[in-house]
Amino acid sequence: MIKTPLLRIDPQHIDEKKIKKVAEILTKGGLVIIPTDTVYGIVANSKDESVIKKLYEIKKRPLDKPFTIIIERKERIDEFSKIVPKTAYKLIDKFWPGALTVIIPKEDGTSVGLRMPNHPFILRLLGELDFPLVCPSANLSEKKPPSNLEEALKDLDGLVDLAVDGGFTSLGVESTIVDLSKETISILREGAISKKEIQEEINKKIVLFVCTGNSCRSVMAEGLLKKKLFKLGRTDIEVISAGIAMVDGLKPTPETLELLNREGIDFSGYVSKRVSPLMIKKSDLIFVMESLHEKRLKELVPDIKNNLFLLKEFAKIEETGSLDIADPIGKPFLEYEKTFYLIKEAIERIVNIL
Repeated sequence: MIKTPLLRIDPQHIDEKKIKKVAEILTKGGLVIIPTDTVYGIVANSKDESVIKKLYEIKKRPLDKPFTIIIERKERIDEFSKIVPKTAYKLIDKFWPGALTVIIPKEDGTSVGLRMPNHPFILRLLGELDFPLVCPSANLSEKKPPSNLEEALKDLDGLVDLAVDGGFTSLGVESTIVDLSKETISILREGAISKKEIQEEINKKIVLFVCTGNSCRSVMAEGLLKKKLFKLGRTDIEVISAGIAMVDGLKPTPETLELLNREGIDFSGYVSKRVSPLMIKKSDLIFVMESLHEKRLKELVPDIKNNLFLLKEFAKIEETGSLDIADPIGKPFLEYEKTFYLIKEAIERIVNIL
């Protein structure tokens, strides 16, 4: 009997030559057994109909059971559907890379299952290819998925073009599958991530505050709302903030930290984040400080839903005119105080609608 060639890897020390060898086999229409974070899988070019047909035959898998596709970046989910549910963005941002498979609807009425494995070799391999991979478990249908290569080769030795040995998988349990393709969300398989964890994330409401540099106004808003929610015992709401500027990792301004400290809020360890399309898509409510922030968010996500507001709309406004909350950067401390208490007033009202 012909034996499958073996390739041993150290998942923590990626050998580029081995990546290229596996990529070459897959590009030529080959099948490769490979370790993931959950169990061993068989990877193949998702665009190659002949190799997909061969994969069904080898696994003895019913043709009405589609294969999961694996990708290397969260953002690639949008390449597979234009109608990705908000819940999908919440789940992948929380659990990817990791043991979660999401099934999302497609415009043609079908659906597709996607996963981003938490395995450095696979993620690097996917980055080397110009096509996505399918990755069913490396076992015959109805048999137990393997957590090491020896188990995988019991039934598949000689049937695939290469077997990659990366030792035991870190989890040894299959991914949890969540079906988001229908009106009612369902967990088709409870794997490494529990139903409770999934349900908590699904039920969570996400509030996003956006300003320019994420070093004062949005930080103030995040800190104030988190304190308010903590006092109310609300654990079902996640509060985040970000900026539209092209800089990450900045500390809040000293004035911002001082004003938050007066409220008993310690944000000394906070670092700024740049707003991303994924942040916008997963958020249930988005509050911006100025109209220019609103414009920028709509540029990033043109089909943004009706959940975007100017924060000042929720404050008690005495004067008429602009609904912008001006940036206090570079101004006297008194301007920071005015901004802070305006934001605090708006937060008091926002709590009532959450």
